[in-house]
Amino acid sequence: MTSTAQKKELDMTHGPLLGKIILYALPVIAAGMLQLLFNAADVVVVGRFAGGHALAAVGATGSLINLLVNVFMGMSVGVSVNVARAWGAKNEEDVSRTVHTAILTAAIIGTFVMMIGFFGSKTFLAWMGTPDDVIGLSTLYMQIYFLGMPASMLYNFGAGVLRSIGDTRNPLIFLSISGVVNVILNLILVIGFHMSVAGVAIATVVSQILSAVQVLIFLTKQKNCCRLNFRALRIYPDRLKSIVRIGIPAGLQSSLFSISNVILQSSVNSLGTVVMEANTAVSNLEGFLYIAQNSFYHAALTFVGQNVGAKQYHRVKKITLLCMFMAFLVGFTIGFLQIAFHEPLLSIYTSAEDPSEMIAIGHSRMQITSYTYFTCGVMEVLTGALRGLGSSVLPMLLTVFGVCGIRVAWAYTVFPMDPSLKTLYIAYPVSWIFTTILLCIALVICYRNFMRTHSENTLK
Repeated sequence: MTSTAQKKELDMTHGPLLGKIILYALPVIAAGMLQLLFNAADVVVVGRFAGGHALAAVGATGSLINLLVNVFMGMSVGVSVNVARAWGAKNEEDVSRTVHTAILTAAIIGTFVMMIGFFGSKTFLAWMGTPDDVIGLSTLYMQIYFLGMPASMLYNFGAGVLRSIGDTRNPLIFLSISGVVNVILNLILVIGFHMSVAGVAIATVVSQILSAVQVLIFLTKQKNCCRLNFRALRIYPDRLKSIVRIGIPAGLQSSLFSISNVILQSSVNSLGTVVMEANTAVSNLEGFLYIAQNSFYHAALTFVGQNVGAKQYHRVKKITLLCMFMAFLVGFTIGFLQIAFHEPLLSIYTSAEDPSEMIAIGHSRMQITSYTYFTCGVMEVLTGALRGLGSSVLPMLLTVFGVCGIRVAWAYTVFPMDPSLKTLYIAYPVSWIFTTILLCIALVICYRNFMRTHSENTLK
């Protein structure tokens, strides 16, 4: 790997860490916020200009879309870990093979997910108990949304490659351009052409295609071993196996996480359209909080991966602790601010003449989840550190047990005894805290075993 190429990227394996972690995380936060603004623009525009039923229809699809997409989107985590390790080890051939395997794999699985989502949307929504008055609009939104899935996969895999070598600025630029296009199209199609949920879905698909095209063109112009050559696209079995080993457990974890949310969403659906509308608004706001914290998951994943590749094992502990601290600080601060300004924030999402009921319902959830959301961020950082060390199955199992298990059990045992919103929402912090404790214990054990094994190998 040429020294010129390296100088253009963030050096994660030498020198002070905190400043570099923040420099890495800030563009990731901004990019994630922009990606959420795609959804926020959908929700706000459709809520204010197409009515509460249209808003509920879009909101009813969120958990289901995540469930169908995340198992495959998790493969991008496998790409990031493998590129980061190869980059840290200065193995140019492995980097190039991983990049070409990743892009072709993204195109294939994106097409596969598109077909599942397009043809299965109505059936899946019916299984969730989506009300009859919104299921038609929800189905239409999902079918159009899934047409953009190949582009979405290509962008996320390509952006994962760039982030794994320390380039978080260019994915931000690509999303900024796509985000502006998305907002403009939302306004034109929904307000100008009265296309309701179809308009916001089309705008989202167009923006996804634009972001994918940008990241692919950028990769073809790289001067280092990450350069993409379309003629050289092929799947290298050893690289695919390594991507799958990390990516599939990561994807399954996200999807199983989504299953628990789908079950909780079904409980929300049983409480009526106004509750669905409030839940959609708060979920959207919490998405911004999650993204801000989740940037330190990506930092932990990439920094640990590169340092393991470079055999700088002593830096792993400090990386993890710094990322945990930053996730806590950012999560607690943003959560407090969201509660402090809950009324104007929730008002953005509705066009009702008297939004007081929706705001009251939304506030009841925020009082429980926003104050404790930082525990979710710490939980994610621990997961990222474990994956950077090469362990992906263990965090998946612990998350399935700690998050999904508790939420599913809660929905079928505690909630029926007291079917109130407060009872339902308490399931979130309980599951985050319990899983964080499990992951802390797991990381300590895995790190000690990792250091013992690699110290023995060094001695040999």
